[in-house]
Amino acid sequence: MFMSLRYGDLGPTLEHFIKRNVEGKSVGVAFSGGLDSGLVAAIASKYARSVTCYTCGTDDAFDVRAGEELAEKLGLQWRHCRIGEDNIESTIRELISATGTSDPFTISYELQLFTVCRMAEEPIILTGQGSDEYFGGCARSVNEDDSEYEAVMDWGIERLMKVSVPCEQSIAKHFGKRLVYPFLDGDVIDCVNLIDPDLLRPRTLEDRKVVLKEVASDLGFPLLAHRIKKASQYGSGTTDLIRNTAKSKGMRYNRFIASIYESLGLRNANLLRDAAVDVRMDPILVYDAEIVLKRLNLTHSEAMALFYKRMVNDGNLEFLL
Repeated sequence: MFMSLRYGDLGPTLEHFIKRNVEGKSVGVAFSGGLDSGLVAAIASKYARSVTCYTCGTDDAFDVRAGEELAEKLGLQWRHCRIGEDNIESTIRELISATGTSDPFTISYELQLFTVCRMAEEPIILTGQGSDEYFGGCARSVNEDDSEYEAVMDWGIERLMKVSVPCEQSIAKHFGKRLVYPFLDGDVIDCVNLIDPDLLRPRTLEDRKVVLKEVASDLGFPLLAHRIKKASQYGSGTTDLIRNTAKSKGMRYNRFIASIYESLGLRNANLLRDAAVDVRMDPILVYDAEIVLKRLNLTHSEAMALFYKRMVNDGNLEFLL
């Protein structure tokens, strides 16, 4: 019996989805020690045969301390998925090989799930992915005007579905795992969409995800409502680790990632004799462009070559207008 039904059926729907996916099974949780993964793990522990929490991070990372502490409070098994100077480059190399991604930002926050899937013994991994996007957890969403706020939220969801989730599915396939996304379940999202958007919108950093905090309390886990959380790439220490490793090699962050990507021979071999043009683009735009390129049977390099030839022949970019 739930303490209350604030926000309609959101709490029961979230719990029902998790129960349906974990009941009687041994599962792992990508566990940062924050509200999202904490709630997922807590609910799962009511129905699963066993729950193990896996936290990725450097030895002194914020998430590692928070994850171990919260797992103990919840009475759950906990394991540290260590990442450090001795294995960061090889881990990035394996991640790129498994997913084909070259975007430094994506790599910085998907390293956590990658190390969890690599260490986890369980075939099913639960994740709190999607909570920030649907419950107002992004710091960028605070203090924006109405149009900017909507743009930030829409962009976050689009990037999540077009960039993050496909990358994570590639990671899961690489390790033979099945990922479960409670906050991306269609019925859960339908419940969220029935909530007054003003209640979901944070006005300060402190009241981010206030709806989810109240849902956690309603489900019997009030200790989760006050968890302090950093973005995974910072809480785990991976961003600083990559930056410091790049610096030790005399490179900038992005160039270091590009050098690993290129060392794997992921550029088209017959283009290696040609001049390389480094182009940074929004991964969402790249995703949409790949759909068109696949239909046209063109590679990114061939499309860029056509663009350059037209620009050179015309001597301007008026053809884009």
